[in-house]
Amino acid sequence: MGSDHAHNLARGVRGARLAAIADADVPRAEALAASLGGPRVFGDGEEMISSGAVDAVIIAAPDPFHAPLALACLEAGLPVLCEKPLAPTAAEAVEVVRAHDALPAPLMTVGFMRRFDTGYLALRDRLASGTDGALLMTHSVHRNVEAYPGQDSSATVTNSAVHELDILPWLSGHDVVEVQWTAGRASSLISERHDPQFLLLRDAAGVLHTVELQVHAQYGYDVRCELVCERASVELPPVPALVEADEVIVSTELARRSAYPADWRPRFAAAYRAELAAWVEASLEHRPPEGGATARDALRATVLAESVVRSMEQDGARVAVPAVDDVLAGRA
Repeated sequence: MGSDHAHNLARGVRGARLAAIADADVPRAEALAASLGGPRVFGDGEEMISSGAVDAVIIAAPDPFHAPLALACLEAGLPVLCEKPLAPTAAEAVEVVRAHDALPAPLMTVGFMRRFDTGYLALRDRLASGTDGALLMTHSVHRNVEAYPGQDSSATVTNSAVHELDILPWLSGHDVVEVQWTAGRASSLISERHDPQFLLLRDAAGVLHTVELQVHAQYGYDVRCELVCERASVELPPVPALVEADEVIVSTELARRSAYPADWRPRFAAAYRAELAAWVEASLEHRPPEGGATARDALRATVLAESVVRSMEQDGARVAVPAVDDVLAGRA
């Protein structure tokens, strides 16, 4: 993901210049830098942050490094775009949010790029218009071609489903208050984790959200979202990966033929570019990007993910989700 951001910056985001790359794999960073005009290379992220060589930072390191690097950016007073999740655990995310809340001005944005996807934006706009009546349910599907090695079943929630855990409250306008995890027959193609998994979420307005997760689906990267309203069903276009459109489907088709991308990059390429451009523009103007996910938004997604994992560990029990304010105050 880091190399994708570097390429996007180097190819031209107005107001930005790729000044440095940090990677523990220095030869890899040097090869990337050589292909992108020769930005400085650092073998340590915190060294780069404190070097004075950069005016803003994108964090695209492995998840366990997100919180320490984010805290270093905040201490240095640098605007930061941190890829999701903000941290692997709510406790770590709380530390970052508290540090951010203590600043005189906001510096942090978290990379939930679906908020910049034209399809999801169109869903949200249509829902806000009231054309189709009240929202009753949503159905989401999130399938990856191949699971990352060395991760267990909880990683399906904390690293993949976290996208849905952010975007569904963003769409509905209501916090999720209860979650439940379940799973049936497991795929024989992967042994490290249970695949697929199924989530049931209930929000504060009583709307039910179902999420099907399959991280080793083999056939392609497939993301779907349907809003079930009083007067219509509204869903993402069938192949938005191949057609950048701001349309939604407001009917049910009996048959479709679709091609699927190999991963998330082509599906959300335009959303990543839009997110990056919005963040750069906002950073230059010393404000948060309009529409971007805040540190508190990211904490909310992490708290949700932990609640789902708790349900998983309790054999699918219903789990109440604590409010973010309670988590920050140490009451949950």
